[in-house]
Amino acid sequence: MIEEKRSVGDAWYAAPGDDDDVVLSTRVRLARNLANFPFPESCDDDEAVRIQNIIFDAFNHFPNGAAYQSVPLAVVEPLGAKILSERGLFENNFGTGLVMRLDGISSCLINCVDHVRISSFSPGLALNAAYSSSRDVDSQLQERVQFAASYDFGYLTANALDSGSGMKVSVKVHLPSMSYAGKIPELIKMADKKGFAVTACYGSGSKAGSSLGAFYQISSAQSVSGNEIDQLAALISFAKNICESERKFRLDYADNKVTAVRDSILRAFAAARFCVLMELRESIEIVSNVKWGLDLGYIKGAKDFELSSLLYRAQSGHLGFLLKTGNFKFENDVADNDELKEQRLRAIIIQDAFKNLSFEI
Repeated sequence: MIEEKRSVGDAWYAAPGDDDDVVLSTRVRLARNLANFPFPESCDDDEAVRIQNIIFDAFNHFPNGAAYQSVPLAVVEPLGAKILSERGLFENNFGTGLVMRLDGISSCLINCVDHVRISSFSPGLALNAAYSSSRDVDSQLQERVQFAASYDFGYLTANALDSGSGMKVSVKVHLPSMSYAGKIPELIKMADKKGFAVTACYGSGSKAGSSLGAFYQISSAQSVSGNEIDQLAALISFAKNICESERKFRLDYADNKVTAVRDSILRAFAAARFCVLMELRESIEIVSNVKWGLDLGYIKGAKDFELSSLLYRAQSGHLGFLLKTGNFKFENDVADNDELKEQRLRAIIIQDAFKNLSFEI
């Protein structure tokens, strides 16, 4: 059994949430820029440092300032940067600094596209909770920092489509039944009409136009129109409709016991239980199929959020951290190969997580 060192930052994605059979997680991001400073793209080094120091100092004055950790990204090692990227805290190594709440729910990226990008996460469909967390950080920052805004355009941002409320909202969803039914193109068209974008969470799947593991992110395309309440309500309504559609197709498969569907799930179940090495793409497909089997009623012995958390624990950065800090003994032909050690450890972790699962014939 693998004993992983868990930090409190793991808690948000390792907890149950509303509608978590379909919606894995929710994210709300607020873009802000300091008044009297150019946007990050036009900042010189001295200005970027001043902005970072202003934000770091503001967090230090929060009533719960001890709950946050401030990190200049220049001192973060590549492995640490990879883990932060896997957690959705920043992308493409943009930004000069990061402030993280110790429980992982909220973070603030500094000098990215905008001076400040506040992000908050919640398990399941919980847009209001995630918004509340981001809004709390925003309100406390505004007690010490003046953000650029105008009466006509709202908050001013580097990208005009991010102005107004400065808010972008997104949900990560698992849609294996809709994918199997070929309904994703219809979903993408419907989302586009409502002002949402649908993207693959973990890259493309084996079939053209598909997403690996049928995991998709649905996000607002712009924040310039409508206030925060309207934007939240729109995505909540759309996400609820997606949940109903996925469950409808899932129920149809469960009632008819489609042989091909059961075969896919059983193959994933067998691979998870007996494989010795596992690549990342394979692990995402396996978790997807096993979660599908759980929601169809073919597999027993786990909860949706437990399977969803494996998508973080199976990532290369997380495994690299375990390999660096742990004391593992591998087979002789694996011990000297970093790539094989990662694949071996990933297989062990997933096997350990699935040890209590049973397949219902």
